Amino acid sequence: MHYWVRASASDFNGNLPQPRSGHTAVSIGKSKVVVFGGLFDKKFLSDIVVYDIEKKLWFQPECTGSGSDGQVAPSPRAFHIAVAIDCHMFIFGGRLGSNRLGDIWVLDTDVWQWSELTSFGDLPSPRDFAAASAIANRKIVMYGGWDGKKWLSDVFVLDTISLEWTELPVTGSLPPPRCGHTATMVEKRLLVYGGRGGGGPIMGDLWALKGLIEEGILEENETPAWTQLKLPGQPPSPRCGHTVTSEGHILLLFGGHGTGGWLSRYDIYYNDCIVLDRVSAQWKRLPIANEPPAARAYHSLTSIGSRYLLYGGFDGKTTFGDLWWLVPEEDPIAKRWTASPNNVPQDKDVETGNYDVSSRTKESQREQSAVSELQRKLGILVPLSGAGSPIVDEIEDKEFLELASSLVRETVSSGGKLSYIQATHALRDHWRKATPSSIQLKELGPLLRDYQRLITRHHFPNGASHIQSFAVTFPGKEAYRFYHIRNVHQLRMDDIPKLLAEYRQLQPDFRSEKELYV
Repeated sequence: MHYWVRASASDFNGNLPQPRSGHTAVSIGKSKVVVFGGLFDKKFLSDIVVYDIEKKLWFQPECTGSGSDGQVAPSPRAFHIAVAIDCHMFIFGGRLGSNRLGDIWVLDTDVWQWSELTSFGDLPSPRDFAAASAIANRKIVMYGGWDGKKWLSDVFVLDTISLEWTELPVTGSLPPPRCGHTATMVEKRLLVYGGRGGGGPIMGDLWALKGLIEEGILEENETPAWTQLKLPGQPPSPRCGHTVTSEGHILLLFGGHGTGGWLSRYDIYYNDCIVLDRVSAQWKRLPIANEPPAARAYHSLTSIGSRYLLYGGFDGKTTFGDLWWLVPEEDPIAKRWTASPNNVPQDKDVETGNYDVSSRTKESQREQSAVSELQRKLGILVPLSGAGSPIVDEIEDKEFLELASSLVRETVSSGGKLSYIQATHALRDHWRKATPSSIQLKELGPLLRDYQRLITRHHFPNGASHIQSFAVTFPGKEAYRFYHIRNVHQLRMDDIPKLLAEYRQLQPDFRSEKELYV
């Protein structure tokens, strides 16, 4: 069992980094985490922020260096790659405004000195949203990306000693070109997951590249080739902008975003944790005992011993600057959460540096009050999940299935019952075809229930990040919205006035024709 715990005042010294997304964070040995670049408020960043693990200190080093044009450090950028080799951090590419970059720099973290490198060989084209990993602490392998005109599916290897790039000739079937994916070395294989492909679809495929060159020697009896892997278990939903962090025998995937399915054109942002277990070779859901951080993409998740440190990201509206720990239950940080009387984490305003537990408690109370008013306006009783409330898996939600069966007056699946997918489509069609007098507000009850994977499966998007809706149209009338919420933490305070204003306009008997958005 793991816990998400928001960082408290006792966790860090120094000044925390500002909010950002599209940055990189690499671990230098077991001593520090180095954050570079990113994007905040339409501004591309070029700063270095370091977390000293032993001292629990955030600081900004004074870096020296020189580039080909006389600059001291790389230009601001986001969506670049960064790979740690010994005490050095190598960065390549990224985006500055609408320009894709193709320069390569190295930062010596012992003396905090930047150097722009002049490489040779098969030089990769400028690109952003590529993915890369280290090979044997000497070479860097990079796959894919976006060059501003097309999605890429090429593989390049950089020898960090000779500074020679080699485009790897790959035989057999190739993965579809993509960007926003992850690439992680696992023993002698490069694992690539997800990303956005040509034409824009979000992908959920997993590929392994064998035959990589290690220490200048081609793996015996192997030529470079891709293999698509289809592993058992509970795989992640298709996504891009996620992270995959390697620790021990597991790969931990967190966050990212996908498309909205049949109900929305907007992206869905995720905050789930999925494990690829290298021992059993299957996907698993990481058991989490409490509420996760807000859903996001283009964040960083760094392994620090048995802990993971989450920082930054973007959810379609907000650029985050919060810091979260993901820790096992025996970790002292987890005990800090479970020992709290109200299970209320200590929040930190990342811009002012002020910690205020009481304001968090008051905010939680306001959210609870707001949800209670929504329930009262709807005229239904909806149990929202709390810290100890069970989560109902959608395929076991008898109330939802019974509602669908009663509305369509038929059972069409084996065993005489609707499947969950059939129930979903049945309710959708019912609300689209229904006359106003046949719709009762109590029908909305099951949609406000707390489902375990409702956002990630069966076409139920949640708008930009936290609230989802779907629609039935009565042409020519005003629009009214009802929202699906998984729990109280998904309601933002700026949503409440808009929601209540619409609820207050509804007629109690709901007999006048209106557009109903559920």
